Amino acid sequence: MTLAITCPGQGSQAVGMGKALAEAFPSARAVFEEVDAALGEKLSTLMFKGPLETLTLTANAQPALMAVSVAGMRALEAEAGLDPARDVGFFAGHSLGEYSALACARALSVTDAARLLRLRGEAMQKAVPVGEGAMAVLLGLEWEQAVAVAAEAAQGQVCDAANDNGPGQAVVSGHKAAVERAVEIAKGKGAKRAMLLPVSAPFHCALMKPAADAMAEALAKASIARPAASIVANVTAGPESDPAVIRANLVKQVTGTVRWRESVGWMAANGVDSFLEVGAGKVLTGLSKRMAPAAQSSAVGTPDDVRAFAAARNS
Repeated sequence: MTLAITCPGQGSQAVGMGKALAEAFPSARAVFEEVDAALGEKLSTLMFKGPLETLTLTANAQPALMAVSVAGMRALEAEAGLDPARDVGFFAGHSLGEYSALACARALSVTDAARLLRLRGEAMQKAVPVGEGAMAVLLGLEWEQAVAVAAEAAQGQVCDAANDNGPGQAVVSGHKAAVERAVEIAKGKGAKRAMLLPVSAPFHCALMKPAADAMAEALAKASIARPAASIVANVTAGPESDPAVIRANLVKQVTGTVRWRESVGWMAANGVDSFLEVGAGKVLTGLSKRMAPAAQSSAVGTPDDVRAFAAARNS
């Protein structure tokens, strides 16, 4: 069996996430303590108690979601004997989840991942004044159609096809007026649904260039080791383990497309028969069940999930 560990992106956050893991497993608790120390604040208290609107702020949500993914991974290592180098074929993460995947794969320290994601969240928020950018989900159009919709809607502004999440599920990003045009064009082309997303900035489009520049500077100073197993990168939808290339991919990722459909397809075509989403929520599990129906897809986000995984491994 070839196992792929996947880590969720923004939108999976919820008040209380990670709390039960921290209470149940010292290995998980240590991750939250390290994130708190790295940021010089009690992010864990915000995660465990809320309020949700503060947790949802990009600069908080990004390191928080990483913390839950890595806490889950460390619990799997301690409780189930999962060895990232021996037992995992590939790691992958959706957008910020790529940093989580790198930390799970021991390529990034938890401290560096937390600080980089705090900076990434702040830089993304700062890149475009609130209200000037938007993102919209287009359901029921194929990726090529979504790309054409974005191009037609741009009209001299930025409107990029930002996320290829799965068959018939694309996200466009850019100037608010252009994204609103894309919603109407998509409806005219037969989209089942097209609607603006409740996000604070237009991620993964050309407007994020200032954030990409900030991340290039920060990543140049960050220590990145070879991961325990290859990272399937958002921007290439292929495997990578060279730290220099990983660093470059993380910079490109800020303005580039999240090629999640292709990433899951590549893993399924290259022997992955088990997808394990580690962290908050089950968004990626739902997507992999649709895109790789022959593989097993499950999620680990609670102590019961960790124990069930351990029991299955040791049976």
